[in-house]
Amino acid sequence: MASQGDGIYRRTLSHRILENMDMRIPYGPNWYAAVMGTGIIAVALKGLPFHVPAEDGVALSFWVAGAGLLCVITAVLFRNWSIERTILRRHYDDPVMAHFYGAPAMALMTVGAGAVAVGYRIIGLPAAVGVDAVLWTVGTVLGLWTAVAVPYRAITLHDVQDDSATGGWLMPVVPPMVSATTGAALIPHLPVGQARETMLVLCYAFFGLTLVSGLLVVNQLWQRMIRYGTLSATTAPTVWIVLGFLGQSTTAAHHLGAVAPAIIPTYGHALGMLAICYGVPVWGFTVLWTALAILLTIRQVRVGLPFAPTWWSFTFPVGTVVTGTSALASATGLDLFAIAAGIAMVGLVTGWVAAALGTVRGFAARTATPESALSPV
Repeated sequence: MASQGDGIYRRTLSHRILENMDMRIPYGPNWYAAVMGTGIIAVALKGLPFHVPAEDGVALSFWVAGAGLLCVITAVLFRNWSIERTILRRHYDDPVMAHFYGAPAMALMTVGAGAVAVGYRIIGLPAAVGVDAVLWTVGTVLGLWTAVAVPYRAITLHDVQDDSATGGWLMPVVPPMVSATTGAALIPHLPVGQARETMLVLCYAFFGLTLVSGLLVVNQLWQRMIRYGTLSATTAPTVWIVLGFLGQSTTAAHHLGAVAPAIIPTYGHALGMLAICYGVPVWGFTVLWTALAILLTIRQVRVGLPFAPTWWSFTFPVGTVVTGTSALASATGLDLFAIAAGIAMVGLVTGWVAAALGTVRGFAARTATPESALSPV
């Protein structure tokens, strides 16, 4: 049982992080959301059910930018860790920041998926597949760790109140769904037989892992907002993260269902039908949650929406709505989903511009502020 002093420390650290989730806090795993939000544009753009002028060049540019951000943020994080060896542990011990340890896993797999989708134009297909395989493996292992370790930490150490839930609680459990989605692209590159079948079954297991745990978290978030009202100003954008869970699951169901019939003839067709049987109803709830997120965001903007790294919640989750809706357009051939995918793509670009500009302005403000005022943790 944690001591009273430990509890006071945790509450104090959490309070400081909640009030300083802008450019004044040290780099943490939450900044990998910028990699996710940038890289998803490349993947989403290439997956649209219609052609966009200059899409290859634009998608390639965003993949390169995402890969560059991944390298820079990782380098800075390790530099900070080398200076302060307890920083990663303190983030893990904090009930707010710990959930964002799911972001590095998803960032790795997003860049890997982009390598196969567009990066091969620069590095070649064999190298792109190799990069994707490495990043997928590392990201999957890290994502499975966060899916277990972060909830375990919340159960055994974190000071969690009835009104503590945010959309950020989804971050540690969603990575296995990203593994399921991006793993589908690697299946055709594996040896025929046991290797492909095992990979397919594992991806469906990852799908189920996130599906069940994600529904539990969405219910907690819904109950929190109904009972206690809107989230705080800095955590308000995390309501968009729910779209990441919904859109990613729709995309995973389609991508896995597309390869299943050729790998497992006995029941692969049933898995293929799951893409529509699951995807369309979930897409309906996705539209509902999108409308709710828009209204809540507009309300928060009216009373004040200070910049925080959580602004990147406007990007990756919306990107998964694009990929999921594009998948449904491919599966059904309906113009409804093609049009909806285009609208979501506009929303994705808009969200990215807002997050990118906010980040640039935040860094500009940081450079103009004495360092002693920038490190409250």
